[in-house]
This record gives sequence, structure tokens and C-alpha cells, in this order.
Amino acid sequence: MFQIGPKILLLLLLAFPCTLIGFTGRVSAESEHPEDSSPDSAGAADDDDDEEEEDEEALLEEPHVPEDSEDEAQDDSTGVAVTSHPDAETTILFVTGEEFPANEIVKFLVGFTNMGSQDFTIHSLEASFRYPQDFQFYIQNFTALPLSTLVQPQRQASFEYSFIPAQPMAGRPFGLVIQLHYQDSEGNVFQTAVFNQTVTITELEEGLDGETIFMYIFLSGLVVLFGFGLYQVLEARTRKRVPVKVETGTGGLNDVDISWIPQETLNVMNKASPKASPRKRTKRAAGTDQ
Repeated sequence: MFQIGPKILLLLLLAFPCTLIGFTGRVSAESEHPEDSSPDSAGAADDDDDEEEEDEEALLEEPHVPEDSEDEAQDDSTGVAVTSHPDAETTILFVTGEEFPANEIVKFLVGFTNMGSQDFTIHSLEASFRYPQDFQFYIQNFTALPLSTLVQPQRQASFEYSFIPAQPMAGRPFGLVIQLHYQDSEGNVFQTAVFNQTVTITELEEGLDGETIFMYIFLSGLVVLFGFGLYQVLEARTRKRVPVKVETGTGGLNDVDISWIPQETLNVMNKASPKASPRKRTKRAAGTDQ
């Protein structure tokens, strides 16, 4: 029973990494292609792959940005083209840098300068990600920041805004549009595209991800398996080298020391039973048995 136990443990250690590899590969395949797991999509798997490749090629192409997208925009509620005011100047500064990491905060400052002779009221500031081939198609729309700030002539104002790109967007280019909505003292509504360019969402390199943790677990299992196998080999060799001890009796009674027994006790023993005397037993053991 004790010899079978180490063998069973060795088999479990061998089977654990293999089972873990198969399970992780299956989960990653299902997460990348969840539509392939359904029975209805089994026949259309090749068509879906072709469409995905075409979409990726289209994303990598240089996007077509309309020439009037920076100066003109269309109000969805009224259908009237909204343009920027010639006396309004805007600037933008990305506080977190020019990179746009996925699932991380992107913060920027928008500066507004009133170069005219009338007041401007800043209503809101908004940002959104668009499809690179068609900026009218929204990918991710962020909440508009209400401002309601009055900017007098020859004055400036700055506004802070932040957003978080979605994690699935990492590694792909998207059109980033940042718009500022304002109106003049006469009630005319204007809109300025502060930023309207194609950017790439980068993937943040984390310290430990799922693949790294799995690699560490797998390597730990291999180290434990190697150590257990080495222990079994050393134990087997040790058992072969250890000599078997054979116990033997005393060589004879001549080596027995009876000097510690008092003389009175010896005299009593001799008188009671001469044959049972220790001295006589010692002499008899040295000779032949009688």
C-alpha cells in the first residue's frame, strides 16, 4: 500500500499540467471565437473568418476624413449644419500624453479664446470614438461635460475632460473627435471640432496577466514533479546500499562481570544451589555442556 501511493502521486503530477494546458487552450479558443461554439454557426465559420480579415485590412488603411469635418457639423435634432465661429480659437493639450492606452484614463485640457467683441457661452464638451472609414459611425460615445461658462471678449477659458477607452478596442485605430459646443450673445449655436484625428488604442502592458500566471503555475508543477522524481530515485538507491543488520547473541559467559555482586550474596547462592552459582555457570559455559 505504501509503495503504490508514491506512484499514484507521480501519475497525478504528470496528468495535472497536461489537463491544465488542454483546459486553458479550450477556454482561450472559445473566448476568441464565441460564435463558433453554437451549432448554427458551424457551417459559416469560413465566411466569418473572411469577413474579419477584410475588416482588419480596412481598419489598417488610411481613413478618409471629410474636408469639412473640422469646420462644419450637422445637428441631429434640427438637421442644420453647425459651424465654428471665426472669432473663437481653441487649443488642446493631452495631460496624459499622446498615447491612448485601453482601460486607462485619458485626460486633456481644452483652451478657448474669445477674439471677438461679443460674449460666448460655452455649453458642453464631448468626445467620441468613430469608425476610421466613416466618421459618422460611432464606436464609443462618452458623456458630454456640461460647462455653462461665459467667456467675455478678449478673454480665455480652459476646461478639463477625461475618458477611458474600452478594453476590446486595444490594438486598433479609431477616429477621435472632441467637440466644443457654444453660442454667442445673439443666441446662434456654434460647434468646433477641437480634435479630429485617427489614433491607435494601445494595450497596456500589465505586470501579471493570465498567460504569465499560467506559465508560472506550469513551471512550478514541473519543478515539483522533477523534485519528486529525484527523491524517488535517491530513496531507491539508498535502500539498496544500506546493509542488513543481523543480531547475534553474546560470545560467552566468560565476559560477564559479577564483581558487583556482594560476596555474601554469592555465598548464599552457592549454599542454596551450587549449580546455580554464577561462577560455576561461567565455568560450565566455557567447557562442554553436561
